[in-house]
Formats: sequence, structure tokens, C-alpha cells
Amino acid sequence: MSHRGRWLAGACSATVAVALLVTGGALATPPQKGFGRDVEDEVAVGAYLHYGSPGVERMEDLSRWLGGTELRAGHTYLPGDTWANIEGAPESLRIWAGWRNERPDRLFVLNVPMLEHNEAGVPDGRVAELLRSGARGTYDQHFRRLAERLVGLGVPDTVIVLGWEMNGFNYTHRCRPDPENWKKYWRRIVAAMRSVGGHQFRFDFAPNRGGDAIAWTRCYPGDDVVDVIGMDTYDQPPGRSFEDQVKQPYGLQQQVDFAEAHGKPISYPEWGLFRNGDNPDYMGNMLAWIAEHKPLYHSITDYCPHGVWQCSRNPRSAEVFREFLSSEQGHDPREAGRGKVRPGH
Repeated sequence: MSHRGRWLAGACSATVAVALLVTGGALATPPQKGFGRDVEDEVAVGAYLHYGSPGVERMEDLSRWLGGTELRAGHTYLPGDTWANIEGAPESLRIWAGWRNERPDRLFVLNVPMLEHNEAGVPDGRVAELLRSGARGTYDQHFRRLAERLVGLGVPDTVIVLGWEMNGFNYTHRCRPDPENWKKYWRRIVAAMRSVGGHQFRFDFAPNRGGDAIAWTRCYPGDDVVDVIGMDTYDQPPGRSFEDQVKQPYGLQQQVDFAEAHGKPISYPEWGLFRNGDNPDYMGNMLAWIAEHKPLYHSITDYCPHGVWQCSRNPRSAEVFREFLSSEQGHDPREAGRGKVRPGH
């Protein structure tokens, strides 16, 4: 799903018992005091709060709101308007690199467009031409420059969410107009970035949940150029219920199964509420799903209508999110919320 204007964004609870009954999962322990932390086994919690320096500043505020829970995944995007920005020109990249390097256990997650004018409504025929050019190596230098910049900033281990939501209708870097050349182009980009000395990049393949414009499996470029199988998933059709979102073709279960078959960890670079409104049942179920399947990281999109902290439209879901992830709890978080009943139930 396209989120036009992302660059300007940021300006009674469902019970855990219900979530566990629906999903069969158990809540993973968020970073907490007294539970024997092993950072290698923890899911890195994150949130998209703003693309620039305000996003870094808000990480600390959100952590306080969660009672001190550590946000180990810092998530931002490079604007896809010009090649210069795709090369990493924004000064905010330096600020995010500083945040990452304050602690060795943090992850820096960076969404990278594959083409300029990425949200300009470019028609399919022109997209196909651009993909063919990319597959021939026309744009390799832009991605080498980005890799050089990231290594120079001290973030050579950045998780690169490259060409996200490629199975959709909106972004210029979409796959449907020419899947074969899209895959070749992805491979060119990865090769260009890996050619820079000192890199430790991980490349995250992150389609939209569901079939959308094309089956995302048709866009998969190969195990040798993908490190993580991600998915952007919001509470909206197709999939009225969470069970539908799990079981639908190219949904959450297929992502998990595909990743397992290819020996890759999973991630959720974008997730949150949407067309189904303030839905604490969805929030509880999604958090329980995350806890059961233990992605490398997850990052809620925290602005309206998707979010819980910066968006006042979703107070019941916000309560669930905060309760599940808060480090203020003095007991096993799998017990959080048991026995509570939402208002009106």
C-alpha cells in the first residue's frame, strides 16, 4: 500500500488470553529487567515515527511511554524523488547513523527506493522501460554511492528494505510491469552495494500482504541476494479478520512458510491499524503472531491512521500495544491483560 505524504507524517484492551487462543502463540518477552536477556534471541522492537531527526528524538519518548522498553530497531526511509536522495543525501541519515552507533545491539532499518520519482504515478509502460535499464546496470552507480555513504557513516550493517511493496500498484519500483527484469535489477543493486568494501548489509524483501497487483513470489529475486523475508501488513481487506490475514493467499502464513523453506528470518518493516479502525483484537493478535514467529524486527507505522502513540484515534489498540510491550510489568508479560474485559464486553 502506498503512503503518499509519508515524508510529512508525524506532524478496553484486547486480552492476551484472547490473542493466545486465536493464534496458539505465546508472547515473546520484550527487553525487560529480570528475565535473563539474550539479545541474540530477542525480537528488535521499532516504530516509524518520522523520516528525519524528529524520528530519532521521538524514539526516546516512545520508549518512556512503554515504561522503558528498549527500541532496538530504528526505521526510516530515503525519499524516492531524486537519485541524489536515493544515494543518501539527506542529512538525517547521519543523525540516524549516530543513533545506531550509540549501542551495539541496535538495528538500523532503511527503506531504499529502486527508482527516482517513486511516487509520481509513472505508467506501466515507462516503469517497464526503467526496469529494463536497471537490469542492464544503468543505475548501479547510485547504489554504490549509497553503500559508500552508509559504510562511511559507520552503519555498514544496515538492513536495506529494498523496493518495498513491489507487488503493489503504486510505486514506480513496482514489479508487475516486468517481473523478470525487476528481479534482474534487484540483483544488480545488491551486487553494486556489495562491491563496496566493509559492507555487512542485509537485504530485506518486503511485499504487501496478499496478492495485490501480482503474486509476490513471482518477484522473489533469489536466496543469494535476499537475507530477510519481510512483509508490510495493515489491518484492512483483503482479510477482515486476523485469521483471514493469516490464511489468505500470499498472507502471513505463506510468508512464514516461504521464509522457512528458503532458510531466511522474517520481518515486519511496516504494520499497524488501517481501514478496520481502532481494533484491539487485531493489535493483540498481531503482537501474539510476532511473539510466536520471532521476526528479526518489527516496526509499527506510528502515525494516523495506523499508529498507537502519535495517533489519538486508536486508544483501545494503544492500550493493548503499551500493555504487551511495556517493561513496567513486574511479571511474565505472557500474563499481561489476563482477566481484563474490554468496555462493552
